[in-house]
Amino acid sequence: VQLQASGGGLVQAGGSLRLSCAASDGTFSGYTVGWFRQAPGKEREFVGVVKNGRPYYHDSVKGRFTISRDNAKNTVNLQMNSLKPEDTAVYYCGAGRPILSSIREPASYGYWGQGTQVTVSS
Repeated sequence: VQLQASGGGLVQAGGSLRLSCAASDGTFSGYTVGWFRQAPGKEREFVGVVKNGRPYYHDSVKGRFTISRDNAKNTVNLQMNSLKPEDTAVYYCGAGRPILSSIREPASYGYWGQGTQVTVSS
């Protein structure tokens, strides 16, 4: 499956952005789709995922970020509110079939989009 992430941009601290992840064939074919981010010089970091209908988030984004699926558009979205400068990173969506204990591991996702840059200014 080929993924396409979009929606990044430059926003001031406290602002909002909505990222979208679309599959090239219009369907995620039963894959779990997670969001990750990677800041310069850092490893790719788990942001959030919905697994078996339950959302899981990194502690740093809980209460600010929300993952949702738009079945009409076949997208998985990441609504980001109250953005902080430390949220600045390239955001990636990944698709795979991770077991629950591995949902936070990038290696559990075999397919990745190209990433979209999110920059939060202070």
